[in-house]
Amino acid sequence: MTRTISAVALLSGFWAYSAYGSEATDIFAKHVLPTLKEKCGGCHGAGMKTSGLNVDKREDLLRGGKRGAAIVPGDPAKSFLVIALEQETPLKMPPGQKLPVETIAAFRRWIELGAPWSDEPPKTISQWNYSSDDAWEFRSVKPVTPPDAGRDATVLTPVDAFILAKLREKTLRPAPRADRATLLRRATYDLTGLPPTPGEVKAFISDTAPDQEAYRMVVERLLASPRYGEKWGRHWLDVVRYADTAGYSNDFERPHAWRYRDYVIRSFNQDKPYNEFVREQIAGDEMDAKDPEKLVATGYLRMGPWEHTGMSVAAETRQAWLDDVTHGIGATFLGLTLECARCHDHKFDPLPTKDYYRLQAVFATTEFADRPAPFVPGEARGDFVEGRAHLQRMIERNNQLMSDFDQMIRVRLGMPKGDGEAAPVSMEALMEAVKTKKLLSAEEWERYKIFSKRKELYDRSVTRYDPVAYTVSDGPFLAKDKPKWTPPEVYILPVGNLKTPGERVTPGLISAAMHYTSWSPDDVTTQIAGRRLELANWIASEKNPLTARVIVNRIWQYHFGRGIAANPNNLGKMGEKPTHPELLDWLANYLVQHGWSVKELHRVIMLSDTYQRSAEHPDRAAVEKADPENKLIAYFSPRRLEAEEIRDSMLFTAGELNLDMGGPGTFPEINEDVANQPQQIMGTLMPAYHPSQTKAERNRRTIYTFQKRNLINPFVDVFNGPSLDESTEKRLATTVPTQVFSLFNSQFTHDEALAFALRVAKMDGNVDAEITNAWKLAFNRLPTKDEIKKAEAFLQKRTEAQRRNPPPAAPRKPVVRSITSELTGTEVKVEEDQEIGPYQENVKPGDVPPGVRALAELGLALFNSNEYLYVY
Repeated sequence: MTRTISAVALLSGFWAYSAYGSEATDIFAKHVLPTLKEKCGGCHGAGMKTSGLNVDKREDLLRGGKRGAAIVPGDPAKSFLVIALEQETPLKMPPGQKLPVETIAAFRRWIELGAPWSDEPPKTISQWNYSSDDAWEFRSVKPVTPPDAGRDATVLTPVDAFILAKLREKTLRPAPRADRATLLRRATYDLTGLPPTPGEVKAFISDTAPDQEAYRMVVERLLASPRYGEKWGRHWLDVVRYADTAGYSNDFERPHAWRYRDYVIRSFNQDKPYNEFVREQIAGDEMDAKDPEKLVATGYLRMGPWEHTGMSVAAETRQAWLDDVTHGIGATFLGLTLECARCHDHKFDPLPTKDYYRLQAVFATTEFADRPAPFVPGEARGDFVEGRAHLQRMIERNNQLMSDFDQMIRVRLGMPKGDGEAAPVSMEALMEAVKTKKLLSAEEWERYKIFSKRKELYDRSVTRYDPVAYTVSDGPFLAKDKPKWTPPEVYILPVGNLKTPGERVTPGLISAAMHYTSWSPDDVTTQIAGRRLELANWIASEKNPLTARVIVNRIWQYHFGRGIAANPNNLGKMGEKPTHPELLDWLANYLVQHGWSVKELHRVIMLSDTYQRSAEHPDRAAVEKADPENKLIAYFSPRRLEAEEIRDSMLFTAGELNLDMGGPGTFPEINEDVANQPQQIMGTLMPAYHPSQTKAERNRRTIYTFQKRNLINPFVDVFNGPSLDESTEKRLATTVPTQVFSLFNSQFTHDEALAFALRVAKMDGNVDAEITNAWKLAFNRLPTKDEIKKAEAFLQKRTEAQRRNPPPAAPRKPVVRSITSELTGTEVKVEEDQEIGPYQENVKPGDVPPGVRALAELGLALFNSNEYLYVY
């Protein structure tokens, strides 16, 4: 029986389409169209029209085939398409499979809402209807004059005038200036990530210069410190997701990624103009391919997680990188959530899908490349020779183990022994031996897989000492690949689906940045080379309304704990609006006018009275009532130290921090349970985590430790360290029980407390002097009389307890891990091979007298105090 569409159904469908068009269109784009093309189009496309049905157009579905109309808008129960998909009658489509429940539900809902179909290209910006507030980030940065603050003595830089104006609107007054010791600790942590030394505290407090002048000299000293680049480089690495491994199932090492990390640190220390910093990371190779610094800089484009294996589809992994780099450019430099426009026009910001794919087309000719790049001064460290030699010894031992195994198998298989030149027994032959001839035990098989994978890992790791840049090129880098390489076309992908390409696009820019300004730059070239440089020049232009605002907002956030706009990666509608928009634009202009100098931005912020305020306010109740989140900055908001600052500070206070700079990542001691946990890697076990063998290597600053995506240092992780997969726009400061365990019970904190005790014990003086020195090193102040009295009593009690109960020895145990065999299903226990060479142990409690052990317990308590863990 042929079904017809009634007028009522058509009217109801029209009403639904009008009322719910946005939902219906979204369902169509996300679910209906891709399914029709992927699952139905092969048999019911224009070329075949099986049963007379074509699914290419809405009118084709309304016309239907031999059975009648495929869809009845407004009535899914009468729509043959839904009946076939639900497969509750003899009519079952697609043949041999049933679509997911949620997909069928999407078809039902789409038809209920009138079954709208859109062949229109994405909207242009002129079709968006946004209020001025919603599109504020796209409007030109206007010249701003600071508010008139009269003769207010608290206005030390123009920043204060903007802050005071907002406070006065709420009839609030600012807190007084912080004392010198507090201010020194605050500034030192903010610019270096480390505490001041007792000598620096004494010098600043005793400086007879006026407060502002003495403090200005402190800021200049800190900005000139090499520690500055390490602290602010870490902030940047949070945003770009720096890691030394690729993530996913293999989590392979990126042997030369460390050079990008060191490039970032150098750039901050050199005060490289921010616009140049931007250009180098996006297009350093196009700027000057002979400059190793610029080649290394472009490693930014490969910082996200990515993997391609023998089981991967090349087009999909390529698209994954293109999406990743497009998202990264948006978040890092422009403060935009571009990923929302990958599947459909952005729901909240004027970012059409076409813009997303035009921006992506800029990178269509960009290929991965590991390019020769000589080391720049300071990169090639003295320990490279020993590092390479150590890994070479590991490779040789592993090769010998593999050779011994191969000879054993040859004997068992009745094959002639190899002479060193013969090819090893094939993996297929080994698998056959396990399954049929039973010549291999499950444990032997698993150990051989471990040897094989370890060879791959070691061979990759040893190259970390080679002068190579982890970077990109325009087209294939190797000449042998260039003749057969064709630049790919880029198409809009509805719902991000590679199988349903839409309109072809050419390289382009973010149209909203031009629509809301009077700026109209040329489109990006369609040539193979030069696309990224033109994009980089556009982003780094002083006319771009986003770039300066984004970096200024980030820097403000790291000084005050909250950005002027609270979501640095999202200045769009769904991010919080700026609390001080005029100040944000004034600072953006200030940055550009001062040669894009980040250090100059620090100066104008940190020399302000706003930054120097006390964390205590004389009228706290009034402030909390008018401004409960302190968005107007009536006082300085205390902050907990970041994870790296806590670890580095403990090493620093204990006198064990190694301040050597640069080079491949080192391996600190971490929680043993985490270090030894079985980690699979493509069907076998990753090597167990091994700390670096010398204390000097283990005790480097945390920024120089190896950043492994699938095995994050648990101490850093528990204190809200950065994600290595997603851009971290702001560190959280949660309070959870596991932080207590890490601070009070972990081997690291106990080791550093003992080292701290040894340092204090070696200083001249009696018990009172030891207590005084401990307070000066930990808190940058003298202890009170009451604190001395309590500490004396504690030390006396605990010394006696330590004398009565000496600590037992704790020998290092062999590491045994288990894996379930893929072939036999049995659990196999494998003893981990130890690192080659002597291991330099930390001092253990049994190595020191009871009094030092008691002093270590006091140090542990100091490390756990809020005064140590917070900046005020």
